[in-house]
Amino acid sequence: MKINVLTLFPQMFRPVTEDSIVGRANQSGILSINCVNLRDYTQDKHRRTDDTPFGGGAGMVMFADPIFRALEDLGAKAGGAEGQRMLYMSPRGRMLDQAMIRELAQQEELFVLCGHYEGVDQRALDYWQMEEVSIGDYILTGGELPAMVLIDAVARWVPQVLGNDDSHLEESIYSGLLEYPHYTKPREYRGMETPEVLLSGNHQQIHLWRLLQSMRLTKRRRPDLWKTYVRNCDSLTKQERRLMQSVDEEENP
Repeated sequence: MKINVLTLFPQMFRPVTEDSIVGRANQSGILSINCVNLRDYTQDKHRRTDDTPFGGGAGMVMFADPIFRALEDLGAKAGGAEGQRMLYMSPRGRMLDQAMIRELAQQEELFVLCGHYEGVDQRALDYWQMEEVSIGDYILTGGELPAMVLIDAVARWVPQVLGNDDSHLEESIYSGLLEYPHYTKPREYRGMETPEVLLSGNHQQIHLWRLLQSMRLTKRRRPDLWKTYVRNCDSLTKQERRLMQSVDEEENP
């Protein structure tokens, strides 16, 4: 997968492109993260990329021209060619969720535009038919941090990025439940013991214990997810279903 990021601050992405799991995937060629500085595409002699909005108002609006020139140079197609998706990080967009992350992970190439100031000239969004994407109902100073969240979340679904390609399936949210508690050495720490079942070597009992903890956490902290999980539990075994029913009947799990 290739991810092209159009930004005024490409240096912000260095920890993402050079460090940790995503950085290693980028350096090894599993991913290709290309950060494009929009200032390199402005024709203004002072490298300005914004101006005051028509109609008045506070703040500045990014020019359409550098965005057009950068996308044309990258070979983008308006609306995205087959295997491409055109994205603009915006608080007014569709909320980034599990379904969208999995959709994006199937693409060969993503174009991610990071806005700044008061936003970008609407003509750039309209012409390129960009999908607006939000990571929450709040305002940040720019689209760079949301873009990093999107890249990290999507990259985990690209084959070979994670050491174990099935590990994300067991994690919080993707299984439909919040993740169970984890423990490691030492067995006892400051009087706090590791649950005995995790030391038993009985993988079936460990699985059931973890499932029970996930169910209880989900019902208590995210009742919305719990209701969805209960509705879509057709794949559970009889033993797992009994656990679910017992948790569903508990007053304060």
